[in-house]
Amino acid sequence: MRRTVFTEDHEAFRSTLRAFIEAEVVPHYQEWFEAGLVPRDLYRKLGELGVFGIEVPEEHGGAGIDSFKYSAIQYEETARAGIGFGGAGTHVALCLPYLLSLGTPEQLERWMPGFVAGEEMWAIAMTEPGAGSDLAGMRTTARKDGDEYVLNGAKTFITGGVQADRVIVCARTSPPREDDRRFGISLLAVDTSLPGYEVGRKLDKIGLRTSDTAELSFTDVRVPAHDLLGEEDRGFSYLGHNLAKERLGIAYGAYAQAAAAVRFTQAYVTDRTVFGTSVASFQNTKFELAACQAEVDAAQAVADRALEALDAGHLTPADAASAKLFCTEVASRVIDRCLQLHGGYGYMNEYPIARLYADNRVNRIYGGTSEVMKVIIAKSMGL
Repeated sequence: MRRTVFTEDHEAFRSTLRAFIEAEVVPHYQEWFEAGLVPRDLYRKLGELGVFGIEVPEEHGGAGIDSFKYSAIQYEETARAGIGFGGAGTHVALCLPYLLSLGTPEQLERWMPGFVAGEEMWAIAMTEPGAGSDLAGMRTTARKDGDEYVLNGAKTFITGGVQADRVIVCARTSPPREDDRRFGISLLAVDTSLPGYEVGRKLDKIGLRTSDTAELSFTDVRVPAHDLLGEEDRGFSYLGHNLAKERLGIAYGAYAQAAAAVRFTQAYVTDRTVFGTSVASFQNTKFELAACQAEVDAAQAVADRALEALDAGHLTPADAASAKLFCTEVASRVIDRCLQLHGGYGYMNEYPIARLYADNRVNRIYGGTSEVMKVIIAKSMGL
C-alpha cells in the first residue's frame, strides 16, 4: 500500500540523514557500543546537520517546523542502520517541548543557541530510587533562599545524564496539600557544573548501550531562581502535557525496530546456508518472515495514523497509549521470532538483531509500562 505520511521534503531529509549515518556513525559504532556512550562530537555534528533545531522557532536559530515527522524519520533510519544517537532523543523529544512551552523569552535566548548547536545537551530527571511511576511521591526538594533554590536529593535512570550540560530536575518546592499530592512540584533547569551536583554511577543496562543512563545526586546545589521553568509548584501539571508525544515516539521507535529486524533477518537467511541450501528457502523461514512482515505492516499503519493525529493536534492520551501498547508488543514478538531465525548467531552482539532484542525490551517499561497503558485505554472505554 502506498504510504502518504511523508512528503518529498521529508524524503530529502531521510536521504541526508541516511548518508550521515553511513559516513559518521556506522564505521565507529562498535567502539561506541563497547564504551557505553557516544562521543560529544557526535552531538555537535548532529547540531550542524540541523537535527536539533527542526522544531525550534526561527528566531531562536531553528527551522520553525511544527511537526514530529522529521523525528519519526530519525527513528526509522537509526533502527534501519542498527545504531543510536545516544542522548539525542531525550534532548529533543523530551526536553525541547518543556523549553518551548514553558521557557521565557529571556530563557530561550540564553539556552537555545547551545541547544540547537549540540553544544549544550539536555536531560530530564523525574524518577527517584523510591519513586518511579508515583512522581507525586518524590523526595527531592528545592528550598527557596532569596534569589536561589537550594536543591537536595537524588534521581535515577536518567537518560543522557552522564554527558548532560543542563538537566530539567523535578523537585518539591512546597509540601503537598491534603487534597492534592501533586501540588508543590516545580521544574528547575539545573546547570550540571554547579557545586554539589554530582553524577553517580553510569548504569549498566542490558540494552541501549550507547545511550548513557545515570544516577544523579544534589547536595545543597544553589540554582538561580531565573532557571525555574514555568510557575512554582505547578510542575506536575506540566509533566503530563508531553506524555502523548513521548509515547508516540516510543511506539514509532518500536515499529521501526520491528521493521529493521525483518530487514536484517531477510538478508541473513538469504546468505546463510544449512544442509547445502539457503535458510531462506525453507518453508518455515518464509512463513515466519511473512507473519512478521504482516505485523510490521499493521504497526506501521497504527504509528503513521497516530503521527498524523499528533501533527494535527488530535492525538489523545488514550490514542497514544493504544499506539504504544500495540507497537511495542508487536516489536517484541517480531524481534524475538527474527532472532530465532538467526540461530546461535542471533545471540551474538556483533549481529544487529541481538542488539535490537536487548534495546527493544525497555519499550514496554519506560514512558509508562504496558500495564499503565491498559489502564489508560480502559478508562477511555468507560471501564
